[in-house]
Amino acid sequence: MRLVIGLATVGVVGLLAAAPLAGAAPPVPALHADGDGGGWTRPVPGDVVHPFDPPAEEWAAGHRGVDLAAATGERVRSPATGTVSFAGQVAGKPVVVVAHPGGLRSTFEPVTASVGLGDPVAAGDVVGALTAGPGHCAPAGCLHWGVLRGEVYLDPLALLGQAPPIVLLPGGP
Repeated sequence: MRLVIGLATVGVVGLLAAAPLAGAAPPVPALHADGDGGGWTRPVPGDVVHPFDPPAEEWAAGHRGVDLAAATGERVRSPATGTVSFAGQVAGKPVVVVAHPGGLRSTFEPVTASVGLGDPVAAGDVVGALTAGPGHCAPAGCLHWGVLRGEVYLDPLALLGQAPPIVLLPGGP
């Protein structure tokens, strides 16, 4: 049996990732694991439009994050304490990345940054605003929120205690 909780990143956001960790990925931190007791919060309050849907193979198509309903111009907030590790364009889309204690990184797109590289942020601090344009939810607007540990994507809703249960699949060594 194999346990599916996240898969290696594929695509340009992977270029922003740190070197992968050796061995199996440790479990997702418990709620309130960001070091200041504040816990994780949604970056925008909107409903889940598209859930986390990791591909069957690490190189295959999938949805490596969640899309949350949001309007153009809506403020995007850091879900936990961290430091801005990237704020710029990736493949023509504005992206903000926040590195959190414990080795996790949140990625947000399409978001025009209101923060700069190296800026410290607390849970709930505004990091930017949702930008108009084609995206995952066109013609409606949404924020794509990804969470990585090394190069492995995790379900961001797991950090909020809202992820669906882990599924054990048959096969593979």
